[in-house]
Amino acid sequence: MARGRRWGASTERSGPRRSTALRERHRDIIKNGKPPSRFGVHPDCFHCGEPIDYTAGHLEPLSFQIDHLVPLEPTDGGLKGTDTIDNIVPSHRKCNRGKSNKRSYQPGVTYVTDRRWWT
Repeated sequence: MARGRRWGASTERSGPRRSTALRERHRDIIKNGKPPSRFGVHPDCFHCGEPIDYTAGHLEPLSFQIDHLVPLEPTDGGLKGTDTIDNIVPSHRKCNRGKSNKRSYQPGVTYVTDRRWWT
């Protein structure tokens, strides 16, 4: 077995390989409003417009995450986005997870139907 590999670890990756250092640099630029960010210091969520809790733990729904506006691996098979600062926006964790790898997202949208689910 190759040194440094775990037992049962897969050698295949799903999706594009991304740099952790680059992601942390992008997080710092967006969070602190550093150039070339267009959002300012501690911006609100791009998707819902509500304030982001920058002190929350990373698993909290209102915590800060960066989101690729055009997904790197879109579900519709359309054009793939890039892992560059111009394709990254500030987001709540819940909004980022709700959007997933779709191109558009409208938080809080309720779909109305005439269908009756009860008798």
